[in-house]
Amino acid sequence: MTTTMAPYTTQLRAGLAMIEETRLLLELWDEGMESKQLYSVALDSGHFPNMSARRLRNFVEKCFTPRYLRDPAAAPFVKGLSGILKTNEFSQVLFIFTCRANEILADFVRKVYWDAYSSGRQEITNEQAQQFVRDANANGLTSVPWSDDTIQRVASDLTGCCGDFGLLENGPRTKRRIQSFRIEPRVTTILAYNLHFSGLGDNQVLASDDWGLFGLERDDVLGELKRQALQGKFIVQTAGSISKISWPCKSIEELIDVIADR
Repeated sequence: MTTTMAPYTTQLRAGLAMIEETRLLLELWDEGMESKQLYSVALDSGHFPNMSARRLRNFVEKCFTPRYLRDPAAAPFVKGLSGILKTNEFSQVLFIFTCRANEILADFVRKVYWDAYSSGRQEITNEQAQQFVRDANANGLTSVPWSDDTIQRVASDLTGCCGDFGLLENGPRTKRRIQSFRIEPRVTTILAYNLHFSGLGDNQVLASDDWGLFGLERDDVLGELKRQALQGKFIVQTAGSISKISWPCKSIEELIDVIADR
């Protein structure tokens, strides 16, 4: 989804990928439930025994809510998928929503990770991550000017989150090996439909910045969708620079049924 530039924040401090914790919260979340009510339900559930009440509140309010509750369509969509996707597929869906809520992570992935990957480099160091954050701070992209300590912590969060989502080697390290990271076929379908359901036109879907999170440009996306079209998930027609996509699924519920059957 193409977005306007938002100030970089330290919001990742509240939680990095949090894949299993998010799955648990989605199980507890019901339609119409807001952040405070969800926190109360989660606290009473006993599903988070290793989190203090303060840590759980922080996770719900500053991690889960920006990713899945600010857009009313997000939580129902992701919850519907949580029970039918494989672990790696579900992780990639959460990766998309995490990047949408954290512009600094999205830009780090698109500008630092994929640049390193395409250049054939083997690793990304903490210093490279810190330089990215320093440059952002110097260019006025942060919500407020950050101290050196904050820059170091945010840089660590960026590489740690990439480790959690499988872009980089996991674990506390001063440098992390770059992992092979390719969008899963069903996630291609899910993302395309998610963009379509958000109101984007066909060519806007193909040009969305979200594909850049997986190192894909417009022609790459078109190729991926044409491959999915062979399975009946889309009908793709192209004429020059204009593409027309027919969308067999007319609702989120229909899409989830189709994904579950594959």
